[in-house]
Amino acid sequence: MAEAATQGKQTHGFQTEVKQLLQLMIHSLYSNKEIFLRELISNAADAADKLRFEALSNGELFENDANLRVRVSFDADKNTVTIDDNGIGMNAEDAANHLGTIAKSGTADFFKNLTGDKAKDSQLIGQFGVGFYSAFIVADKVVVRSRKAGDSADNGVEWTSEGEGEYTVETINKESRGTEITLFLKDDEKEFADDFKLRTIIKKYSDHISTPVEMWKEGTPESEGPDGKKIEATEGQWEVINKADALWTLDKSELKDEDYKEFYKHISHDFEDPLTWAHNKVEGSSEYTSLLYIPKRAPFDLWNRDKQRGLKLYVQRVFIMDDAEQFMPTYLRFVKGLIDSNDLPLNVSREILQDNKVTQSLRKACTSRVLKMLERMGKNDKENYQVFWNEFGQVLKEGPAEDFANKEQIAKLLRFASTHNDDATQSVSFPDYVERMKEGQDKIYYLAADSFEAASSNPALEIFRKKGIEVVLMYDRIDEWLMSHLTEFDGKQLVSVTRGDLDLGDLEDEESKKAQEEADKQYESSVARFKEALTDKVKEVKVSHRLTDSPACIVTDNSDMSPQMIELMKQMGQEVPDVKPVFEVNMEHELVKHIDQVQDEAQYKQWVEVLLDQATLAERGTIKDPGSFVKRLNNLMMSLAK
Repeated sequence: MAEAATQGKQTHGFQTEVKQLLQLMIHSLYSNKEIFLRELISNAADAADKLRFEALSNGELFENDANLRVRVSFDADKNTVTIDDNGIGMNAEDAANHLGTIAKSGTADFFKNLTGDKAKDSQLIGQFGVGFYSAFIVADKVVVRSRKAGDSADNGVEWTSEGEGEYTVETINKESRGTEITLFLKDDEKEFADDFKLRTIIKKYSDHISTPVEMWKEGTPESEGPDGKKIEATEGQWEVINKADALWTLDKSELKDEDYKEFYKHISHDFEDPLTWAHNKVEGSSEYTSLLYIPKRAPFDLWNRDKQRGLKLYVQRVFIMDDAEQFMPTYLRFVKGLIDSNDLPLNVSREILQDNKVTQSLRKACTSRVLKMLERMGKNDKENYQVFWNEFGQVLKEGPAEDFANKEQIAKLLRFASTHNDDATQSVSFPDYVERMKEGQDKIYYLAADSFEAASSNPALEIFRKKGIEVVLMYDRIDEWLMSHLTEFDGKQLVSVTRGDLDLGDLEDEESKKAQEEADKQYESSVARFKEALTDKVKEVKVSHRLTDSPACIVTDNSDMSPQMIELMKQMGQEVPDVKPVFEVNMEHELVKHIDQVQDEAQYKQWVEVLLDQATLAERGTIKDPGSFVKRLNNLMMSLAK
């Protein structure tokens, strides 16, 4: 950071990410320029909310002015627009933290995803958030003057930047608390220094913000009416432009979809519409209102579990806190919105919320509301549900482990690929699978692998394809962990096709079972020879009854940890056991018959080890010693060529 002090003014360098974001917004949001006013008014309204909350315990912060408001003004001659609030305000430290840096994780990932395509990149901004920096979409210079509520007048701060490499911070005198942002508009953005234009934007984007948004209305001079009577002059005054009604307090019949969408953008700083929402007012033993939204895009810091996230909390319409995580479980951390309770005290804190019975009741109700909203979308709007699943599906998969009470309901919402379809799209639900189950089938079969390709080509599927039995294909990293917590659905056991002995239940007739028993006896000596050749590389060797086309496969014993779970634990830095696979051999395969006839024990051992490596590659996509595998394979090919 560059820093130079001159007459009390300090010059700082922007974070690299800030400079890149500024340039991206300036050049990408050409079709959404007017959102700058929505963003700055939203920030000002938040500042008013924060002061209202702080003043609950310290009324002196109001400084004899408890009428909180946001004012928008312009100067056509100077080509400026000013947004002024009397909210909580900032000191020099706040200005440096909030205006000079981007305090969001995932920033690096954000820039990795940039494509250079303006339309696509502008969508990325929606995932990242726009906020204060949207001012530079229309301004080539921004001046912020602020003083924190409760500070002395000489402790104000002025922040100035032209949106390039630097910004300056200077201590100033400011009599009134709050923040005043002046935008020096670019020459080609003069349209925004206009009364009608600004009023139109405010009505469009900020109508249902609970803080009044005011603009100056000019007075009228004394005049004479048509009847010759004198009409008194009127003085100019500040006029409230928005409805200034907290949207969630209004009846649903009074609101349009556009009202909900714009309010979502206000509370989320997203500029894409939400996928869906639920607005509910509950009366009775517990009285509260909730307005919950499902976003269309995941933020870049979705996987940062340390980031505070949650609902906005209001108590009797008074803002209490942002990101109240107590009202939504972690696996629903993507939900945006608010809850307004009549049953919590106005001085509620995060600590009080932790063990509060009212909090627990509200959390249960909000969780149920979101799950029902998702279930409804999954049934009635499959296209949008697929959008949701692609963005948030892996987060929702945390649910069965975290929320035992709602495990079955969450399981209905999960989506996977399956052998019923030909592609990797995760669109098959457990209810879909159950509806298609064959007569006599009492289990749900699944296969977990590292990729869709590895799952769909796994040899363990061969018998299922032959018998026309659908298998759910799982290839997300979290899936094996999920299945350790989700063992049944709709009373039907979930069974991995790569674990333990093959169990088709009533789908296997008595004749097939008898043939399998006879095969086990017939090939006992061959199996023993395989086991001896592999020494300590496998846990057991068996005659396979699940293969029809492949010579061999490996499976995991029911009592052992799966390879996917082992890999997941390794990535988490956990110690893992040394698990050996069960090696299943298709004794009817021509290659296996050839190997079984090899008399040279050294060559036989090479054949068996190659067979094991091939089976391991098919199951796991990798082997411990690929060099030795290639060497053995080359030796065998050379011997066949002689």
